[in-house]
Amino acid sequence: MKKILLQLLFICTFAHLPIDTFAQDSSHLRISLLTCTPGEELYSIFGHSAYRVIDSSSVTDIVYNYGMFDFNDEGFYIKFARGKLMYYVSAARFDDFKYEYQYFNRGITEQILNLTAAEKTTIQRFLNNNLKEENKYYKYDFFFDNCTTKLRDILKKNHDSSFTINPVMPSGTTFRQAIYQYLDKGQQHWSKLGIDLLLGKPCDAVMTAEQMQFLPDNLMKSLDSADHPMVLSHQNLYNINNGAVKKPFFTPFVVFTLLLILIFLISLSKHKIAHIFLKLFDWLLFFVTGLLGIILIFMTTATDHSMTKNNFNLLWAWPTHFIMAFFINSPQNAVHKKSWVKKYFAFTAIALVFVLLAWFFLPQHLNPALIPFMLLLIYRSAVKSIGVK
Repeated sequence: MKKILLQLLFICTFAHLPIDTFAQDSSHLRISLLTCTPGEELYSIFGHSAYRVIDSSSVTDIVYNYGMFDFNDEGFYIKFARGKLMYYVSAARFDDFKYEYQYFNRGITEQILNLTAAEKTTIQRFLNNNLKEENKYYKYDFFFDNCTTKLRDILKKNHDSSFTINPVMPSGTTFRQAIYQYLDKGQQHWSKLGIDLLLGKPCDAVMTAEQMQFLPDNLMKSLDSADHPMVLSHQNLYNINNGAVKKPFFTPFVVFTLLLILIFLISLSKHKIAHIFLKLFDWLLFFVTGLLGIILIFMTTATDHSMTKNNFNLLWAWPTHFIMAFFINSPQNAVHKKSWVKKYFAFTAIALVFVLLAWFFLPQHLNPALIPFMLLLIYRSAVKSIGVK
């Protein structure tokens, strides 16, 4: 009798539902979707999802987390860059999971799922089977196979009633626009620039209702709005401090604009130091731009990342700039003999003007913060094409 009372107390304490809700449930399980609010760092800016499984028969409260990876994995950075990094599922006590997120002031919303006893038993068995060493790893894809889509797919596979997926974002929303919402809210301007540099034309594709669910908040909203009642209850597990995010002044646009003005003013000087500085700056400008182009070619051709393909940033970040950086400051007589150097920079200046004119008409969204950087490339290319220091 004491054991039965303890089990009933456990159910009432954690389920927040009437006891008669569980009276006809022979599984003694409660399965919830946990949706965690975004953090301050880029890796956490989009939030997180996990499953919580409460088993009143064994008195356990476990969180299944598909967002784990081994930072000490051999070749970690190469695998990450090439899209070959393996993520895995882990299990942890709910109290430990909750403590970590509460410590970093990240909220957790719990949705208790409307599942039959058989479905809950099947899902629990599936999750535990995934914990086995031979089953727990999967190749991570931020947009199509991540810690949130894994949970969605498990639910779809093991739920015996099909439910309509309603769109939870405005019609016509692209993948890029979806992640912009989080980057803008977190004032992640430099991260936004980096993402816009690396992600190509596929990121500007319009999402289907199901594809919208790659974001934790969207999966949560999808379950709430499903035609088939998927959620029994919805609650925030604790309060967090929602402080205002400070807007930085030195955004990429501001920095590149100031740099453009500074270089123009320095170029007006006849001082020897200004001359030396501009030579070093031009070398660095085209070296870095060319290096970026090489990286974009690598991300396009040598990785499994589908969203880095067909990158229109290659219209201005030419890999050839990497080589030309070593010819840009050739002695005057050498440049005269090698007129192709001047012709190269003349062609660069003209081509980049056309790219700039087409900036907002290209099939890929290019970051507006790069416009002053483009003007800087055009200006210094034009200067080098006429042999002016």
